[in-house]
Amino acid sequence: MAQLWSLIVGVIGILFYIYRNKSQQSVEESVVLNGTYDYIIVGAGSAGCVLANRLSEDLTSTVLIVEAGGSEEENEVMHIPALPGLLQNTKQDWAFRTVPQKKSCQGLNDQRSAWPRGKVLGGSSSINYMHYIRGSRHDFDGWAREGCEGWSYKDVLPYFIISEDNRIPRLKNSAYHGTGGPLVVSDSMATPLPDRVYRRGMEELGYKTVDCNGESQTGFCFGQETVGNGERWSTAKAFLRPAMNRPNLHVSTNSYVTKILIEKGKAVGIWLVKDNVKYTVKARKEVILSAGAVNSPQILMLSGIGPKEHLSSLKASLILMKI
Repeated sequence: MAQLWSLIVGVIGILFYIYRNKSQQSVEESVVLNGTYDYIIVGAGSAGCVLANRLSEDLTSTVLIVEAGGSEEENEVMHIPALPGLLQNTKQDWAFRTVPQKKSCQGLNDQRSAWPRGKVLGGSSSINYMHYIRGSRHDFDGWAREGCEGWSYKDVLPYFIISEDNRIPRLKNSAYHGTGGPLVVSDSMATPLPDRVYRRGMEELGYKTVDCNGESQTGFCFGQETVGNGERWSTAKAFLRPAMNRPNLHVSTNSYVTKILIEKGKAVGIWLVKDNVKYTVKARKEVILSAGAVNSPQILMLSGIGPKEHLSSLKASLILMKI
């Protein structure tokens, strides 16, 4: 009898998983593209999912987010925090490789390293190792000094705080963290080793224990990770999925953007290819490029934006690709 109940529970679990996958994927797979939107977001990665959520909060604005990859629900491994290594070189990874290195990657073929990048809803937040690191305050302040108004550390910190649902007890009273936001941040300390061995070793070397997302990043830090309820908490799960049922937000997966349309020096739309059909989609207000550190420059150059010498050397190839 116990075996029968186990079988029944197992079958119910499988059917629920299939139902959940179909119901969640149908939103982006069945979308019918409009000819014009207020905002077009290129890339549904770590940044794009947040932008789609925030912009579509205004129900009077229409938003399209375009992703070259598919749904994060297509690969069940993606939800298991212990298995990120199995996501490399899958269909959810662009599988980029570096150029041959001169002084590193000695044990790799041609001295080229893998450069994993997410090709899926959630982007690299769906395939990474889930470490939660905001970045250095000095970088933000440097951008502000160079003219990026509103990007200083004091300007961006409130947004980090309100976006966070920090579940680490030792940080609950920290002025640098928040609770109740969409992005779950939890403690990655699964064994006593970090506290009993690594921390003590760093203290012997003269380093103090710090919060790597707090006042200072110099020292030893216990890991913080984007994991909630035992699952990876990507930006797709945190920001995009909760917004998908909004009527003013369209999510188009398996859609390749080949060009940003420029008129009189302003981005006014995009070309995209989906199911071997080419679409022209216009933007009333903005085209937002958030396709990652590799693909964003590539799309810009395909659109004729970039280093003049490099574009000139590729002129023939670019013309062929645009035809």
